[in-house]
Amino acid sequence: MEVPLLDETVEGVVDYHGHPVSRYNFGGWRSASLIIVVEIAERFAYLGVSSNLINFLTDQLQQSTAMAAKNVNAWSGTAALLPLLGAFLADCFLGRYRTIVLSSALYILGLGLLTVTATLPSPDISACQETGNSLPCSPNLVQVILFFFSLYLVAFAQGGHKPCVQAFGADQFDGQHPEESKAKSSFFNWWYLGISLAGFSTVNIMSYVQEYLSWSLGFGIPCIAMVFALAIFLLGTRTYRFGNTGDEENPFVRIGRVFIIAIRNRHVNSSEIAHLEETHGLLPHHNSKKFRFLEKALIVPNSLKEDGHACNINEVEEAKAVLRLVPIWVTCLAYAIVFSQSSTFFIKQGVTMDRSIVVGFEVPAASLQSFIGLGIIISLLIYDRILIPTARKFTGKPSGITMLQRIGFGMLLSIISMVVAALVEGKRLKTAQEHGLVDLPKATIPLSIWWLVPQYILFGVADTFTMVGLQEFFYDQVPSGLRSIGLSLYLSIFGIGNFLSSFLISVIENLTSGDGKQGWFNNNLNKAHLDYFYWLLVVLSAVGLAAFLFSARTYIYNKGNTTHTAPDDFFSGDPRGLLQAWRLRYSSRAPPGATQAHDRKRWLSPKNCSDETSFSCLIIDLRL
Repeated sequence: MEVPLLDETVEGVVDYHGHPVSRYNFGGWRSASLIIVVEIAERFAYLGVSSNLINFLTDQLQQSTAMAAKNVNAWSGTAALLPLLGAFLADCFLGRYRTIVLSSALYILGLGLLTVTATLPSPDISACQETGNSLPCSPNLVQVILFFFSLYLVAFAQGGHKPCVQAFGADQFDGQHPEESKAKSSFFNWWYLGISLAGFSTVNIMSYVQEYLSWSLGFGIPCIAMVFALAIFLLGTRTYRFGNTGDEENPFVRIGRVFIIAIRNRHVNSSEIAHLEETHGLLPHHNSKKFRFLEKALIVPNSLKEDGHACNINEVEEAKAVLRLVPIWVTCLAYAIVFSQSSTFFIKQGVTMDRSIVVGFEVPAASLQSFIGLGIIISLLIYDRILIPTARKFTGKPSGITMLQRIGFGMLLSIISMVVAALVEGKRLKTAQEHGLVDLPKATIPLSIWWLVPQYILFGVADTFTMVGLQEFFYDQVPSGLRSIGLSLYLSIFGIGNFLSSFLISVIENLTSGDGKQGWFNNNLNKAHLDYFYWLLVVLSAVGLAAFLFSARTYIYNKGNTTHTAPDDFFSGDPRGLLQAWRLRYSSRAPPGATQAHDRKRWLSPKNCSDETSFSCLIIDLRL
């Protein structure tokens, strides 16, 4: 029995009870909008802790500026790396839905313990006077232990929540449906707009609450926000689309086997691969020019003929797709180092500057991070409503520009933001010298805090391009069974970037301080040289951008990405290439019963067509 052409059932997904779903009753923007609201509440909770964390460490736990910055970077790095673990558990064992629910419960527990920590008595700050570069007052040991335990519990919970909720939201759209495919691309823009709104409101509200009211309330409100997020997520359960993998093999096992067999066959002659392709009629894939050594996994050596197992071409291409991501991942690390500065040294700069708006009211230094969110919100609206529609007219691509072009432009903007930051810091230091305030770390420098706004806004605009571009890139370019892992790889860039930032701070602190020298990160920022550090980051970012551009020029998009890649074989005039291009495009539209990838491959294999250069197979494809 043939499937009707106008069947509204979405292939490959089911509802909560495991039944097939109708396109217009499940998923789509209705479900994705709920998930975006969940993420907004979660970001409010997370940023409520992270945005002003450095001030809690220096004011409440009496840590030095450099030590506090390293602790913030270490925690942020851990929080960005743990999604790799959460995504692994979700993709291989629990599923995204269950992982989100469990991690949300842990999230609430961690934030609740942080609230308890903040209620414990701290040393009287006014009685703790600096002596040289040391701070003699020590906080309650129990408070310190409970605080860091709670803090890293939040990081662990965020590691399960972050990659799964975004992948689960994108799963609500069918990438094979023309309209839903465009909606999925817009989803990432609106997703980031939502979390930017959360960031904008959080840093303004929570920094004021934490600085002028109490830290216990400052941690308690994020806990309430997380309870709200879990409740909203559970309410949408009956509308979600759930991935239906059936008996599909674990993607980690499938891809890992390719590497293992390829290594085992490392001595196999390349002529054997060519003979295999000729014998079985395998056409060279447009992504196959790189990492040809993995094609050795297609062969079973003679010594293992009886119990050996060869991989198929689809499994080899999946492994290649993962390897192709590595150069892009590495070259984005410099951007991640720059990204980590907005929540550490930028804030401490603001503390020393004139923060008054009206008499008797000062702007919390951490609240300036809201301008990152403001920059994102404005630039995202311009990008989605003006730039992309205009670019579509010139490029013919539904996305307007490619993902890598978007990422690269954001990296350029981040370099400009650090140039601005270095110039502003130089002006701040010069103002301190002109007014004789170098030896007075607690004095307010007569330079308005609004001088820091341009660097924050540039950060936000850069995020619109690079952050959103990386999210879409790592979701789109990994095998479908590893989507949560793909988003975790994107997050891990910023995890490693935070650790690299912490490492840089430690190295520079050791090299520039000691023997009576004033280091770049002196507790008295009027004697420090953050401007030198910012210029160093400009150089590192420029090198990273150059390496990224080189890698991007040679990158070939995954064949499953129809948004950014056109089958070049359509224009080659080669009938075999034309036939292969049609196979790639229509391989997901196999006839009834061919639901698995290997069945579609078998159906479209050369043995079903008597002549590779004829159009008989092409006609079969067109009928679908």
